[in-house]
Amino acid sequence: MFSARFQKNVRTTRHAVERMGERHIEESLLLDLIETGTLKWKDEKRFWVFKEYPERNDNLICAAVALDDEFVVKTVMINWQLVE
Repeated sequence: MFSARFQKNVRTTRHAVERMGERHIEESLLLDLIETGTLKWKDEKRFWVFKEYPERNDNLICAAVALDDEFVVKTVMINWQLVE
């Protein structure tokens, strides 16, 4: 998978793949999340990307990610809450 938004290859950790399966998140939805979701930065390399999907009843969908040579998806969460 490749992110046009970040111009990087996307790699999902084993943990993220397991969570995606448990939470019924397809790769196409993950890519849409990466490409169009809202960003909340933790530091210069780590952040969350999140988005509401009205057709789902477990919003918000959020991925915890890290930017390096690749775009690394560390985990994927549902029913996430933004803390300001």
